[in-house]
Amino acid sequence: MKNPYKVLGIILSIAGAVLAPVFYFFFLSAPLTAVALSAVIIGLASFFLANARPNVSPEACQILLKTGMENTAALLEEIGIRNKAIYLPARMRNGYPQAIVPINNDYTVDNIKDKLPGRLIVRYGPGADDMAIAVTTPGSINLEMLENIPGPNAYDIESAISYILTGVLDIANSVKVDLTDSRVNVEIKNAKMGYEEIWYYYCLGSPLASIAAAISSEALQKPIRIFEEKEQAGKYRIVLEVLA
Repeated sequence: MKNPYKVLGIILSIAGAVLAPVFYFFFLSAPLTAVALSAVIIGLASFFLANARPNVSPEACQILLKTGMENTAALLEEIGIRNKAIYLPARMRNGYPQAIVPINNDYTVDNIKDKLPGRLIVRYGPGADDMAIAVTTPGSINLEMLENIPGPNAYDIESAISYILTGVLDIANSVKVDLTDSRVNVEIKNAKMGYEEIWYYYCLGSPLASIAAAISSEALQKPIRIFEEKEQAGKYRIVLEVLA
């Protein structure tokens, strides 16, 4: 399908270029000539705007995201899993960052292996009940947009999260990160997405928290769990728990 901005730009540019000399030499009309020249300018602007328009519209991206979330939620709900997801760095997940949702309610994160196989159902520990569902999250996908993996400090993590949320996705105004030994506190101003009381968000967190957790896990090279997220007075606060 042709880009509508490009088609409109071509039509306006050609029409304006043809009519401008006609209006000027034959009709001797300066106003009509100005209108024709304006059409050329608008046409060129529209033509170049087409290059900045994404190949996939935001509406299509929203549909794909919602479809994936609903399918994952249906899987977790059908199995009856209500545990918080554990975000793993790429080195622990066969070279690709993902999150695992433990199946057993009584689980311990100390049993997580250094490297898990690239399967849907994985054994993360030595026990018979140490089984989990491995899923790809919005945070996992957005990690591919980073040119470099951030370092294990608050400044690099903050810069990476800010780059994704404010620069690439344009769903927030600013990001602030505070790092302690066992917590990563993320504060997002004017977030355009929030938390919803649905099964997917309870297990895997909102897209904002998912992105923050995936980036933090990759930066620290440690498992991360979303401890809390809430919105208050125009600020969205996310507390991430460092598990190892």
